[in-house]
Amino acid sequence: MATVEEGLAAQVRNIEATYGRPIDGWVDLIRASGLRRHGEIVAMLKSDHGLTHGAANRVALVALSELAPAATAADPVDALYSGREPGIRAIHDRVMSRIRGFGGDVEAAPKKGYLSLRRRTQFAMVKPAAKHLDVGLILPEEPTTDRFESAATFNALFSHRVRVRSVDDVDDELVGWLRRAWERAG
Repeated sequence: MATVEEGLAAQVRNIEATYGRPIDGWVDLIRASGLRRHGEIVAMLKSDHGLTHGAANRVALVALSELAPAATAADPVDALYSGREPGIRAIHDRVMSRIRGFGGDVEAAPKKGYLSLRRRTQFAMVKPAAKHLDVGLILPEEPTTDRFESAATFNALFSHRVRVRSVDDVDDELVGWLRRAWERAG
C-alpha cells in the first residue's frame, strides 16, 4: 500500500502530465496572480485554466504551502485549539491516539475550524467546540442513538456526530464507531 506522501506525489505528477505545466509553474502562476485564499485560487484554476476541482485543490494546497511556509510550518492542530480549554485538546489527542492504533495510514487534513480524517475516502472529522469535541463520522447504515446522534444539522458530509465531553468519553463504544468508519474508508 502506498503512503499518503507517495499518493500526493503521484497526484502532482498526474496533474503535471495532464495539464502540461510543472508544479513550480503553477506555483509561479499563483504567486503572480496575487491570490492567497484557497477558494479563490481553486476557482481561478478551474475557470481560467480548465483544471478539475481535485487538481485545482491539490495545486492550490501545494502553492499555498510554498507561498506561506511559515504558516504551514506551524502545527495546524495547535492553531485549531489555540485559546481553548486544555481539556478539549486532551480529548483530541486521545481520539487521535486511538485512531493511530488501528494501523495503516490516516491523512489528517486541516480545514477551517476542524480536522478531516481520511484513508482512501474521508471517514471522520474532529472539531473543537466550547466545552466538548465534536466527532463527525460517516456510517450511514448505523442507527442513531442519544449519544450517536444524526449529523444532519451539524455537517452534511457526515451521517453521525458524537459530542465528546471528556477523555473518559473516548471509550470502547466511540472507538468502535471510529474503527467501523475507518475500515469502511479503507
